[in-house]
Amino acid sequence: MISYIRGELCDIEEQKAIVDVNGVGYGIYMPQQALSLLPPMGQQVKIHTYLNIREDAMQLFGFLTKEDLNVFRLLIGVNGIGPKAGLNILSCLSPDELRFAVLSGDAKAISATPGIGKKTAEKLILELKDKLSLEEAFEQKLANEQAGAAAAATGAGMTDAKQEAVEA
Repeated sequence: MISYIRGELCDIEEQKAIVDVNGVGYGIYMPQQALSLLPPMGQQVKIHTYLNIREDAMQLFGFLTKEDLNVFRLLIGVNGIGPKAGLNILSCLSPDELRFAVLSGDAKAISATPGIGKKTAEKLILELKDKLSLEEAFEQKLANEQAGAAAAATGAGMTDAKQEAVEA
């Protein structure tokens, strides 16, 4: 199994990034949101991967964080959702948005993904509701917001008292 790929970003195609690792170019399928967050060409990048092996192809699917990879693994564990459909879902919804859609039973948000109908979305919600926790979603969202607030505070030159107020 290939856990991650670290190398130089060489090219970005429609749904995949090409990463050069010691002279070998790996094509890694990624969600559109992740592709837009990649560094400029020629920069080093680390992509967490899932290797899908079929009788006619070997495909690498990549994500910028382990959390995104774990959500992808949960998605493809649902009967009827393959790697391409899971990638399409994560291209339309961030892992946090998907988590909240599943926990709130919002089949309409999930079925907005191309290739995912209402019945598949409802099945996905039914199977993932017990595997995703609301506390985990809030903790992740809070951690992301705190990191963003801390970065904004240091960039804006806030005093320690203002920084403590923002964090509180």
